[in-house]
Amino acid sequence: MELLAADGPLFVTMCIDKQMFGIEVKNVRDVLRQQKITSIPLSPPEVAGSLNLRGRIVTVIDMRKRLKIAPTENTQQNTFVVVELKGELYSLMVDSVGEVLTASTNMIEKVPANLNQEWKNIASGIYKLDGELLVLVDVQSLLSL
Repeated sequence: MELLAADGPLFVTMCIDKQMFGIEVKNVRDVLRQQKITSIPLSPPEVAGSLNLRGRIVTVIDMRKRLKIAPTENTQQNTFVVVELKGELYSLMVDSVGEVLTASTNMIEKVPANLNQEWKNIASGIYKLDGELLVLVDVQSLLSL
């Protein structure tokens, strides 16, 4: 089945501490379930370690730490969204991954001034869903550690 963007970009939705975030499908390479993570000495706090993805070493970014959100007790249920930037793969460790949705281009709004500063630094816009906001993630800003 082929997904077509009728009038806007497609986003993979992910949840971090009950907040929905979206990354454009064109940036997503894979979605993984529980993985073995190897720690990397002297790495920044938001780098959880690395994992092996079909022979490639992939840096794992703990999105809770990256966004200054309190850690969760249940890390066994984490999901990993693999994104690519400048030929390098990165795995974003999130609470869960939702569906793929099409965002109407004319419904994407600018980042509000009152948004949490950490979120504002990585957001390219906001998309209103029924009863909640989807924070649209700019992968390049997110991975500027």
